[in-house]
Amino acid sequence: MPTSLEIAQGAVLRPLAGLGAEMGLRPDEMEPRGTHVAKVELSALRRLSSVPEGRLVVVTSVTPTPAGEGKTTTAVGLVDALRRLGTRAILTVRQPSLGPLFGRKGGGNGGGRAQVVPMESFNLHLTGDFHAVAAAHNLAAAMLDNHLHHGNRLDIEPGTLTWPRVVDANDRPLRRATIGLGGGSGPAREAEWVITAASEVMAVLSMARDLSDLRQRLGRIVVARDRRGRPVLMEELRAAGAMAALLVDAVKPNLVQTLEGSPVLVHTGPFGNIAQGASSVIADRLGLRCAEFVVTEAGFGAELGAEKLFDLKCRQSGLRPAAAVVVATTRSLRHHGGTGLGRKGRDLSDALAVPDVDAVRRGVENLRIQVRNVLAFGVPVVVAVNAYPGDLPEEHDVASESALAAGASDSVVARHFEEGGEGALELARAVRAVAATGAPGFRFLYPDEMPLREKMETVARRMYQADGLDVSRTAAEQLESLEALGCGRLPVCMAKTPFSLSHDAGAGPNPTGFRLPIREVRLQAGAGYVVALTGETALMPGLPEHPAAEEVDITPEGRIVGLR
Repeated sequence: MPTSLEIAQGAVLRPLAGLGAEMGLRPDEMEPRGTHVAKVELSALRRLSSVPEGRLVVVTSVTPTPAGEGKTTTAVGLVDALRRLGTRAILTVRQPSLGPLFGRKGGGNGGGRAQVVPMESFNLHLTGDFHAVAAAHNLAAAMLDNHLHHGNRLDIEPGTLTWPRVVDANDRPLRRATIGLGGGSGPAREAEWVITAASEVMAVLSMARDLSDLRQRLGRIVVARDRRGRPVLMEELRAAGAMAALLVDAVKPNLVQTLEGSPVLVHTGPFGNIAQGASSVIADRLGLRCAEFVVTEAGFGAELGAEKLFDLKCRQSGLRPAAAVVVATTRSLRHHGGTGLGRKGRDLSDALAVPDVDAVRRGVENLRIQVRNVLAFGVPVVVAVNAYPGDLPEEHDVASESALAAGASDSVVARHFEEGGEGALELARAVRAVAATGAPGFRFLYPDEMPLREKMETVARRMYQADGLDVSRTAAEQLESLEALGCGRLPVCMAKTPFSLSHDAGAGPNPTGFRLPIREVRLQAGAGYVVALTGETALMPGLPEHPAAEEVDITPEGRIVGLR
């Protein structure tokens, strides 16, 4: 079988006009950016506002492993299969961040015969939305420091600055740095850089309903406290307007396609372990007006991406999922069952490629937990066993039996990686049947009126299987301050490792008998939630010993190679 990059670069793509016409878009509602990418004007969403909405299907997974689970691949295959069945379907996904792409991932557009294309554009710059987010964020940082330099009319307490700078790279030394060194550059102080996908501007962009809502949310961002302890807002800094101006194109979703010509809306890129972790509200709303089914992906395992999609995105937007797909591979279940622990690179890949029914039988506990996590929201579940060549049927049977015993409505073996939409037809039929009645019992994990600390403990106990919280003195003081400010009704966004249900990546996929440490709490008033940093979670990832960037290059003809 050719590589994913070879398949993508050999694809013959549909004209943009055909994609737009299938969605019901007018030519003047699409702004081409090259031959195979277009921005969709928000006027289309306003024009279609009276059209009944389709059904929203969320694709999530077991706890991630180095073997990969294939959420994006499965989401692509599902949309292609639905269209093969005569159902109008659209995919909504995030744009990959360059940091992890050049770190470990090497690509984020799916794989095999279930991909979003054009591959190079999708994985790299697309239409520059990430750059616009970084520009808006860093403009605000410059204006904040400039405000302090020119008299500090807002009486900001310098030690309370909470607005970092951003860069879309895994740049470990920038986690903490000293700035302001040298004459005329301002007073020396410690500063922080976070990856662009962790920017509150990115979170605002992903949660906004429209351009007006985006502008208002930017103004609500808290950048510091004044000497009386009062929050200082971006609006008071007079930065929000210019930030919105930089984002006026980024607020429009990007239209691309799958290998089989299914429409795909790509928009925003918040991290799943430290932010909302799903595509934008705008893209989902547009898709639901243009199709019978919108398939969207939630980052990382169900305890992270799905929980945040339900508790954060659905709570603020009014979106309601009809069904969820929990993806697992036998390789991931073998790893959860103990295969390859302590190995890296090729040794790990070789170990996980060997069928092992007993390892799968041990590893399905994580699948059972993640199915139950989704069911806690009243959302029906279909499990997709994402098949690899060489899997044993007995391994698939063990996974499916465990999923059904945990409460899944169905469990299906899918072969979209090798066969495209044809290999996901059974999955599409199952999802369509389960989603037909929607999720009338949909519920949030906690009510708005629950205190912030109790919300965090509810997530920790019910999603992570923790015994409770250990809240640092700093975090306790921050929680008390936020409650006093009237922020207690906000939902909580838990930032933790994606590689374990706990805060500790080395603790295994589903440890028990642990307490979740909350070291710091941050208000993101523009995004509309409170972030809890657990364990050693970093908002700026680091590169591995051999980053994927080492393999990326260009040929003399200008063709990009090394993406995967």
